[in-house]
This record gives sequence, structure tokens and C-alpha cells, in this order.
Amino acid sequence: FPYQLDGKDEQLWVFTTRADTIMGVTFCAVAAEHPLATRAAQDNPELAAFINECKQGSVAEADMATMEKKGMDTGFKVTHPLTGEQVPVWVGNYVLMSYGEGAVMAVPAHDERDFGFAQKYKLPIKQVIGVENETFSLDGWQEWYGDKARGRCVNSGKYDGLGYEAAIDAIAADLAAKGLGEKKTQFRLRDWGISRQRYWGCPIPIIHCDACGDVPVPAEQLPVVLPEDVVPDGSGNPLNKRADFVNCACPQCGGAARRETDTMDTFVESSWYYARYACPDFDGGMLDGRANQWLPVDQYIGGIEHAILHLLYARFFHKLMRDEGLVASDEPFANLLTQGMVIADTYYREAADGKKTWFNPADVELRDGVATLKTDGQPVIVGGTEKMSKSKNNGVDPQALIDQYGADTARLFTMFAAPPEQSLEWSDAGVEGAHRFLKRLWKMAYEHMQSGVVVAFAGGELSDAAKTLRRQLHQTIQKVSDDIERRKQFNTAIAAVMELMNALAKLEGDDVVTRSVRQEVLEAAVALLAPIVPHIAESLYAELKPGAALAWPAVDEAALVQDEIELMLQVNGKLRGQIRVAAAADKAAIEAAALASDAAQKYLEGQPPKKVVVVPGRLVNIVL
Repeated sequence: FPYQLDGKDEQLWVFTTRADTIMGVTFCAVAAEHPLATRAAQDNPELAAFINECKQGSVAEADMATMEKKGMDTGFKVTHPLTGEQVPVWVGNYVLMSYGEGAVMAVPAHDERDFGFAQKYKLPIKQVIGVENETFSLDGWQEWYGDKARGRCVNSGKYDGLGYEAAIDAIAADLAAKGLGEKKTQFRLRDWGISRQRYWGCPIPIIHCDACGDVPVPAEQLPVVLPEDVVPDGSGNPLNKRADFVNCACPQCGGAARRETDTMDTFVESSWYYARYACPDFDGGMLDGRANQWLPVDQYIGGIEHAILHLLYARFFHKLMRDEGLVASDEPFANLLTQGMVIADTYYREAADGKKTWFNPADVELRDGVATLKTDGQPVIVGGTEKMSKSKNNGVDPQALIDQYGADTARLFTMFAAPPEQSLEWSDAGVEGAHRFLKRLWKMAYEHMQSGVVVAFAGGELSDAAKTLRRQLHQTIQKVSDDIERRKQFNTAIAAVMELMNALAKLEGDDVVTRSVRQEVLEAAVALLAPIVPHIAESLYAELKPGAALAWPAVDEAALVQDEIELMLQVNGKLRGQIRVAAAADKAAIEAAALASDAAQKYLEGQPPKKVVVVPGRLVNIVL
């Protein structure tokens, strides 16, 4: 935006992500620290006072998003780069000097912040983006005003009808031709202030000398070790009160000096701990060659709250270590899993002054839909289901659960109740169900062992029932291995083992071959559950296979082969039964078997079908 000031030709540069709205600019706003604001304040004491007020405010984006937007006209005007119109320049308390050049173009019609600002100070609002079947109004902000996806340029001359990307390209080209603008990628990175005025943290290795200035602690004196007998009392950094830590000699001149008492943000240490794990005993630097042997980390598991802090800093440090030749990989973590929250019911009573007292679910009794406190029998209000927290007093003590059911029940319920990335709703009934399943598993193994130890099935003739069970067993081994190793879906892995145990319960017979199949299934089921219920699994495996170390079961590919398959039989699209055919049967054989079945004959009534549709491996549909 060109302008003249003090007889000189100048330009006000702004950065925007919405160049498509440039025809709707009705004013520009600059930060309080901007040179144009400083120049305007020289002749305007009121503006100078406002600028000083702005400088006292917070520059944190979270604070600026909620604070009242204030501004003052500088009296200066700049020229619109495309229309030539004169555009007033304001100082705004919401403009950051660190964002772009410290100036923004304001398009009130299509930016909610600018819309409110323009209405407050009665500045023009010009619509330049339209959305089909929507009507623009100055009565209040509507979400579609800022819609990039559906919006098209209007009231914009030669740019009318263009969408977001096309308009930006066309406008950028015109500005570039005039020498008044260009496309640019702007990174919103700012300096990271890592010093903290507290005891806990890595000391900053700097010594302050009146004669030599700020002097780094020599390498041979590193690391600077914190005193361990400090008692923080809440009155500031306790290191400032420790003369034995603060007072020291300058490494350069030997004169009296003061050690830096600020410590580093703990993110400085926690951002690269994973790499140090690879070589914790190396004392010659940050890392040695073992880091490249182990990194990057295969799987990172953490809460979503780490996504914009720890993970960002870890990537920053990793790329720094890469650039310094300490690691060869580009990224610190190969895979990320953010686990869900554990949620539970909440209960409270509200006092006359509005204060709420929250009660733990263990102290509340539910009967006929009414919640009462166990201690006094009086009603409490059901507050809904929320994340377990101290403030809502809805946490469940795992120790009480372990004391009542054992650690394996707690683990099984937690893994079975929900996929790891989703919220888990705590349920006492669910815990009971997990406990019943483990008791059932234990009972089945116990009853099987009462007839003595047998060797797991290794080959031979099997009944159809035993053959079907072995097929399901090895399908389960396949599924559970994939669920745990690749998909990280522990709930479906547990469900598959539960289905397998249901099938095992239906296997009849106590002959040697049948018992050997039962032995094979029990050994495998226990091993598949071992990562989730290790204590019970270890005990059962020791009984089932004395002297053997618990090992992950291997898939028997031969057991997966099916001699026959079952297909659904439909007549005119409605399910009428099932047929069994050879697994290798061709289409003609399947059609013949379907037409010969009792279910088909019932509906055919001696007449030929119009068509027979075969969906391989799934169904046959007879169209009459």
C-alpha cells in the first residue's frame, strides 16, 4: 500500500492469507510498535498515550483472542494497490508486530474481528465475497462471510466469479506486475524463551562478571549441579538465596562473579530423552552411535495434550540433532497413538450459593433410577458422564479394583472396553464381565487338566467339529497377532479369543485326539491373552505345559484350508437357508447344489428359475 510521508515515497507492507478479499479493504491497521504508528504519535499526544497503553498489554495469542479490540486513527492514509482509493491507517491493539510486517489489511465484510472493529468505530464494510443462496447483512456476523470453500468474488471488477485459489493467483499476478506484492510462505515461528525463575530445571551454564560480561561455564566444569538441600518456600527462586551456589569466580579473569540462577524450561530436557535412552552411559556428549541403531522410535503413545508442545519440541530437537550429525533420521517417532480418556458418571449436590459438592461414584447408590448418597440416604444429582478428574471426584481407585478382582481383571476390562484411541466409559458391570470371563477360562483349563496332561494336537484324523474348531483357532491366532502388532486394537483381539472359548465349550468328547485339540486351543488362548492378563496366563501355561516357557503360537496354514464352505441361499433376494459345497466347487456345481436343496425346491414348485446369481464365497440367489 504506497503512501507519501515527509516528502518521501513509502510503502506499507501487509501479510494476508485472504488476498482474494483485497477489493474489500476499507482500512489498514498497524501494531503499536510499527514505525508509522510512532511517526503519527509525534504530533498526537492522545495517540501516543493509546500506543503506550497497547504496549503494556499481553501479546499472547490466547489473550489477544479474547480481549477487547481497540483502535485509533493515525490520520495517515495509504493507497489501495489495485483501486487507487485512499485507505485510512489505524493503530490496533490486536495487531502483532511479530506477524508479517506488523500491519494488516482490514476487510470487515469477511473477517469477524475486522467486522466487529468496523462496527465499533463506524468504518465502511464492503462485501466482495458471495455464496450462492446467502444474503449479506450488516446486522451481524454470519459464518459464511469467511467461507473460502464456497465463496466467489463479487463487487471485485475483473475478479468477479473467481473462487479462493483462482482469485489469489490472479490478484498476486497483478500485484507482482505492479511491483506491489508477491506470494510468500510465512512461518509463524517465534523465539522460544527457555529460562525459568525456579529451582527445578537444568541450570543455565552462564556466569555474570562485571568486567567480562556474560561468560559461558567452561566445558571441564560442566555440568552445573543444583544443590539438593534446597527447600522452596514459594517466595521466588530459592537459588537466589544460596550464596554457595550464586557466588563464584569468573572463568576468564578470576574475579568475583555471579552464577546464573534461572533454569531451563523442562521441555529442553524432555524433548530428546528418547534419544538418550539409546546411550544413557555415554559421557562424551549428547549421543553416540547407538542412537542411530535404535532411532527413530517405532511407536509413541501419549495423551492428545502433548500434540502441540512435547511432540513439536521433540521434532524441533530431533531435526537440530540431525543437522548437527548426532542422528541420521529425519523424524523422532515412526508411529503415534494418542490414547482416549477414561470417563465415568458424576454426582453432586448444589448449595444455595451455587457451590457444588461432588461425590465419588463408589459412595453413591443407584436404585430405580434414583441416585442417593450411601452415608445419609439422601438424593444426589446425576451430573452426566465426564473425564475422570479430581475436580469432579469421579475417579476409580485401581487399588480397590485390584484388591477385589486382581490386576488382570482391571487390565482386561480396560483393554476390552474400547479401542485405545477412543474414550473408555467406566462400568462396574463391565469389570464384573471381565472377571467372569477369566474365571471361565480358569475353570475350563482346570477341568481339562483333571484328566491329566496331554500333548497339543500335532496331526491325525479329526472329526468335523474338531476340524472346524482348529480352523477357528488358527484364524484367531492370525487375527490377534495382527490386532496387537499392527492395528493396536486390543479390544477386538480379546473379543476374538472370547469367541474361540465359546466354540471350545461346544466341543464334545474325551478321546485322546479331541483332548489334544482342546489342549492346543487352551495353550494358544492363554498365550494370546498373555500380553493383557500376564499373571493368570503365566500360571495357566505352567499347568498346561509344565516346564515350557510361554511362547506366542504359530499359525498352522494347513488348518486354515477348508474342504467345504457354507453359502447363504436366497430366493428373490430373501434368505431361505444355507447350502454346503466343496471349497473348490465351480459355478455350475454351486448352481446345481442350490437348485437341488430342499429350500429351493419348496419355492421352485417344479418350475425352472429365471436366473441364478452366484457370489463366490458368500451366497447364491435364485430369481424366480
